[in-house]
Amino acid sequence: MSWQSALACWYLRRQFRPETLKPRINVERARALTARRVWVPRVPRGWRLRELYGAGDMPLRGEWIERAEGAPAASPGPTILYCHGGGYYFCSPRTHRSLVFGLATRANAAVFSLDYRLAPEHRFPAALNDATAAYRRLIADGIAPASIVIAGDSAGGGLALATLAALRDAGDPLPAGGLLFSPWTDLAATGPSIRSNDGLDPMFSGPAIALAARVYLGDTPATHPYASPVYADLHGLPPLFIMAGSTEVLLDDSRRVADNARAVGVDCELEVWKEMPHVWPIFAPFIPEGNRALERAATFVRRVTSPASQPSSAMSMV
Repeated sequence: MSWQSALACWYLRRQFRPETLKPRINVERARALTARRVWVPRVPRGWRLRELYGAGDMPLRGEWIERAEGAPAASPGPTILYCHGGGYYFCSPRTHRSLVFGLATRANAAVFSLDYRLAPEHRFPAALNDATAAYRRLIADGIAPASIVIAGDSAGGGLALATLAALRDAGDPLPAGGLLFSPWTDLAATGPSIRSNDGLDPMFSGPAIALAARVYLGDTPATHPYASPVYADLHGLPPLFIMAGSTEVLLDDSRRVADNARAVGVDCELEVWKEMPHVWPIFAPFIPEGNRALERAATFVRRVTSPASQPSSAMSMV
């Protein structure tokens, strides 16, 4: 672990984890704290940011990061539909720009970061409906499914996986792949790491996971496969690339998805990084592990959107 990563873990343990030890979720406080603490990076040179937040922009409400007109590019790149994390009730495309910008530039990809509706004002399946609608809009706008990767982190990682399952079930043409950073895939909080990593995870306490789930679920069962895709049938999905930290309480949300995907023949690679905090790529460019993770993710995006795509199925400890 780099000293930068150790510092990030120290900060999370002091500033974020205490909030997850409280007996109830305070949505307003979470949103306020995030808004105050967010660092907004500059748009990379040669790229432009297009914000679509007007009332008429749905289902494409959010932000495009794309090559600026006249900027050199070796070839037309892939498109990523990105779903931000935040427990389905806080955060936004703005809070995740460091991750999205880093992924876009490394993969030479245009990225649409979706501003899906948040709970508790909009509970399940609002976020899923927004994500599927956004994907269909990309297709309607002429972007080939084989050039699209659906990606996300934490709750957004679970949403990305649920979107893939929902699109398959609806008979839509599927994208080239799914990219998941520390995905939250089990809102029932049944994974063994919820308990075994409680106290090791610098960001979350184990019991906080079930509390957060109630904000999004409302009356929906926590095992609904579109809310908790660890319970979904994953057959027929495109290649998946999953990254998680070894001390995360959500580690088994990734492990079980990988096992389930491989069991039905899905090309799935899972990387477990030693002692990395939840969604550590968001700390790029400050921590070197975040930069390396984004390079790995970009390699996956380029591979699955390339005509010469080769299957891979492995689990590794980084």
